[in-house]
Order: sequence, then C-alpha cells, then structure tokens
Amino acid sequence: MDIVERFLKYVSFCTTSDENTGMTPSTPGQMEFAQYLAEELKSIGLTEVSLDENGYIIATLPGNVERMNELTSERIPVIGFIAHMDTSPDASGKHVKASIVKAEERDYIDPRYKGQDVIVTDTTTLLGADDKAGIAEIVTAMEYLIQHPEIQHGKVRIGFTPDEEIGCGADHFDVKKFGADFAYTMDGGAIGELEFENFNAASAKIHVHGLNVHPGTAYHKMRNSMRIAYQIAVMLPRFQTPEHTQGYEGFYHLIGMNGTVEETTLSYIIRDHDRTQFEYRKRELEHLVNKINAEYGAGTAEIEIRDQYYNMREKIEPVMHIIDLAKSAIKSAGVTPVVKPIRGGTDGARLSFEGLPCPNIFAGGENFHSRYEYLPIPSLKAAMNVILEIVKI
Repeated sequence: MDIVERFLKYVSFCTTSDENTGMTPSTPGQMEFAQYLAEELKSIGLTEVSLDENGYIIATLPGNVERMNELTSERIPVIGFIAHMDTSPDASGKHVKASIVKAEERDYIDPRYKGQDVIVTDTTTLLGADDKAGIAEIVTAMEYLIQHPEIQHGKVRIGFTPDEEIGCGADHFDVKKFGADFAYTMDGGAIGELEFENFNAASAKIHVHGLNVHPGTAYHKMRNSMRIAYQIAVMLPRFQTPEHTQGYEGFYHLIGMNGTVEETTLSYIIRDHDRTQFEYRKRELEHLVNKINAEYGAGTAEIEIRDQYYNMREKIEPVMHIIDLAKSAIKSAGVTPVVKPIRGGTDGARLSFEGLPCPNIFAGGENFHSRYEYLPIPSLKAAMNVILEIVKI
C-alpha cells in the first residue's frame, strides 16, 4: 500500500486518549486501531505479531544476515522502531476530514514547504500525524524490506503503544520481550529533526476547598475556591509559561481550571530540561500551596504531583553511536540532520530509563495537537527512507 494511502486510512480511526478513564488503553478507539494494525502487520509478512490486553503491539522483521561480515563474528544488533497510536486530547480526533493541497493554499503552512503536496484537515479536528505518520512510515518501510529481500539487514522489532499523549505510553511496554539493543521513536516534528534530549516532566493537580454561603450574608464567612485558585495561578512567574519560553527554558503550564465556589481544581504540567531546576519547580508549587494554607487555614489547598518522564540525555550519552548512525541515515536519505532538544517528551524518554536507549527521529508533521496540524508528503516519505537507511547501515 502507498504510504499516503496508508496514512489516510490510519487517521480515519479516532484514537484520542483520555487521562480520566483509568483504563489502558484509555479509549476504545485505540484498541480498535490496534486490532486493525495487528492484522495488517500479519498480512504484509511480519512475524511474531502480538497484541496484548493493554493495546501494545510488537512484531518482528526477521533478519536475513546475522554477522557484520565474513571476517568478523560481531553480531548485527537488533534495532527497534516505535510509534504511538493515540492522538492528543488537546483537539478532536473524531471524523478527521483530510485532504491534499499545495502548501501555498493554506496561510498557516510554513513557506519553506512552498510547492509541496501537504495533507491537511478542514480545521475542525487535528490531523493525527502525531503519531500516525510515524506508524505509516514504520509499516511501509517494513513492507518495502519484505518485498526487497536483496537488501541485507539484521532483525528488526517494531512496537506501537497506546496513551503516549497522556504520559502513559511506556507503562506496560515490555522492554525484555521487545528484545532490541536500541530503538528509535518515529515521533518528531519537522523534516530532519533528531532528538536525544527532552524535558523532565511532571503533572500537578491543586485542589482548593472553599465554603459557600448566601452572598448576602457572606461577609467574613465565604471562601471562594475559584478566587483562591486564581491567587495561586498569578503567584507563579508570569513569563515562565510555554508562550514565553524556548530552547532549553522550562515552564509551568496551566492546562485546566474547573471549579465552583466550593471546589476548584488547577491542572498543571511542569517541564524543565535541567533536573535540578525541575525539582525546584515542583517544590515551588508545594511552597505556594503552603502559603495559601497559612493564609486561609490548613487543608484549604492540596497538591498532587506525579513525575511522568525524565531527560533521556543521560542514558543516550554512553551510546552516542546510535545518534551517529541516525545522522548518517538521515544524510543518506538526502536530508540535513537537525539535532535539537525536544520541548516535550516521547515514549523513548521513559524506555531509555528502562534499559532501551531510544532517541527520537522526525515523523514530518507540523503544528501538532492543533486543528492546523499538517503533514508535507515529501517529509512523510523522507522519514520512511531514514528507517530504510538505518536498517541498511
């Protein structure tokens, strides 16, 4: 199947994840998509295809050579490629209406793609290139290798995960069963990007308890939890937010506020590349909650902080040859490598800490998590070619 046709089929599945269900996968559409993928992988000729009860898929492309060459006994490493099936809850992923246009037909598409065919939506939903582009690239590359047995390669493992967008993609990933020496997530953005540094990440929920009485008799009695929550929000540094930071700069990001006079919840994500600063940011939120309790009384505010993943750099640096390999493959695919830190995270970050070094390679899309997400077709094809070049090398 052509890679574009394959991608357009994939985005027809609604796989939006949901952190509030407490299930894995968190939404039924992800399992429906997983079942489709498992059957597709079998049909193109992959072996050892497994789909577990949590929606994780693992499959094998058997190697057709075992040693580096006739003069050495050095084993060819087992390489893995990983992508996630879910799409972000930040925008709807239901009833995606995708079409192919020239880049200059949409004013939100970067001018550098002028003249290229680009996959877009009608802007009522996201597209789902994050990360169905990655899945399409991996599957199409595996199909190509099966159809071209003259290309020599070692054993390749592929893995597709649920719920990456809510920080749970690696929760039930069996690194030992996967059995790769190292892997790459095909989950990056623009063409050429190669990433082995990412944010340290945590989520935080602050619950504020108020007291509601009739407003006519509220004097010195009412405690409006929404106003107290707002007080917490404005005590954080104004310019340490996503819209005011870049590069290695960390931030606090208020992603949700729900409340009444009686109860209000603030939902934050905390990000920083530097581990020391990351720990400081968590302590600062706890300090603000303590200040509120000192002012309004013990128990007025409560905080829950959950670490999500850490900066993979410390796990990649001892095996930098896998970055060199990716750079060579990107160049061989006719693309200029762009090594940069991820202002986000991938399954690879957590997997690196579980013993599977796993840097990130571009999938080609832009404006992820947005109704204005788009995917240049040359970028999609280039990412697939990078996979082929890695396997060949």
